[in-house]
Amino acid sequence: MLIQPNSTILFQGDSITDAGRNRENAQPNMPAALGSGYCNQIAARLLHERAGDNLQFYNRGISGNRVVDLYARWKSDALNLQPDLISILIGVNDTWHEFMYGNGVEVARYAAVYRMLLDFTRQELPNVQLVLCEPFVLPCGVVEAGWVAEIEQRRAVVRELAAAYDALFVPCQAALDAVLTQAPPAYWAHDGVHPSPAGHHVLAECWVETVLGSA
Repeated sequence: MLIQPNSTILFQGDSITDAGRNRENAQPNMPAALGSGYCNQIAARLLHERAGDNLQFYNRGISGNRVVDLYARWKSDALNLQPDLISILIGVNDTWHEFMYGNGVEVARYAAVYRMLLDFTRQELPNVQLVLCEPFVLPCGVVEAGWVAEIEQRRAVVRELAAAYDALFVPCQAALDAVLTQAPPAYWAHDGVHPSPAGHHVLAECWVETVLGSA
């Protein structure tokens, strides 16, 4: 069983993970603290299915974060919680902030900082289970044509890091692409970046299938 009884599960990332969570509430398993997105859906499912296992879920995603921002707060917002499993989804702002503000994180630097973050994690928490979610975009809203190739490169980085650090790889883009036959991109993510309730459900199902399917 990948997630053992009494495990602490931490979700980390940007606004997609944040999903409007109440940052003043630091307690595990609280609806407001988990936000309204995929983290809440995953926690709700597992807390229901494994009611006797004393699982603790935390969401520490922060809207607007790039990988450099995540690294800067990693000790206080990740390592200090002593989680048994850390799920990370980061990368779209590294592209978005470049196109919008000229303050993105180039793919090579994204890979280098992400690797530093994982090295730090393995050093401090050698037994932690890592779950790396690939960044994604859908062709609508704010997403420009130039984003697509860059996000593809970031997805390749995450896949390579997952293999190198014995982490599970969650294929978010593939899961969302698969449902585009059912409804147009804006149905799943109105601006091409932030999932709708249905989009978050796709992410949650993909995460659960990846993580629990590997148990």
